[in-house]
Order: sequence, then structure tokens, then C-alpha cells
Amino acid sequence: MTFEQIIKDVLEHEGGYVDDPHDRGGETNYGIAKKWYPELDIKNLSSSDAVNIYYNDYWKPSKAEDLPEGLRKTYFDMCVNMGQRQAVLILQEAINSKITNQIEEDGVIGSNTIKSAKNISKKRLQAYRCLFYGKLVSVRPTQERFYYGWFKRATTT
Repeated sequence: MTFEQIIKDVLEHEGGYVDDPHDRGGETNYGIAKKWYPELDIKNLSSSDAVNIYYNDYWKPSKAEDLPEGLRKTYFDMCVNMGQRQAVLILQEAINSKITNQIEEDGVIGSNTIKSAKNISKKRLQAYRCLFYGKLVSVRPTQERFYYGWFKRATTT
């Protein structure tokens, strides 16, 4: 899958303008959070501006296009939803649950992680994504209100 194909689903998942006081990202539009982009007028952010941000700040650094095609959408959606470092840690954990020659779980999307990713299925990555959300909610109970949405997103993306 290409960025152009994947971004449509990301924008649909992220939705439009939201200012939920319980969301740790604060004010968001198309998933772009004021917390990370304080200079932007989030409320009036256009979808094309959001796509440009996702391409330059998320897609290119994530190296999603270097992963097996079946993992790209899930992995990229994870980068958007939880940040690249956490997404890579989950990818690495999923890889290590399957292979005997363990890779370092360092949150860096390097050649070993990319090469080893061919050994796992999308379903395995989705399972480890769900595990992360479960652990997050147990550590931050106030985030439980988002769990069902995260779970649905994790099992369909």
C-alpha cells in the first residue's frame, strides 16, 4: 500500500476538530495535536495541510514504505496514534515474539527491524498493539474512556 492509500483511512480514523479535555494531545484536527504543533491554528487546519504534515513528519521518518506491504498500514497508523518510537517498540516486541534471533528493542526503525518484520503477520502486530493499549489503561486509568476506540482501530487497521 502507498501513502496515498493509507492516509485516507488515517484521516477517517482521526476525524475532524476535537477539543476533549481528557485527550492528552489536547486540541486536535485530523489527528494533528496542538500539543505537538503549537504554532498551528488547529481549528482551521485543512485536510491538505494535515496530509502534508503526515507525509513529511510521519510517513518519511517512519520508513513505513520499507516494511512488508501487509504491515505498512497498521504500522503507520500506530506511528500516527502513539508516536513513531512507541510504534517501533511494539513492532520490535511483536518480531521478538516470533523469531529466535532477537533484535534490539530500542524504538529505532533500522535495517534489522525492517528486515525482521517480514517474519510477522499483520494480526501479530495488531495483537501487540492491543496489548500496549491494555497496559496503558492499567497505568493511566483515566484513559480507559478511549480504550474501545483504540481497540477497534487496532483490530481493523
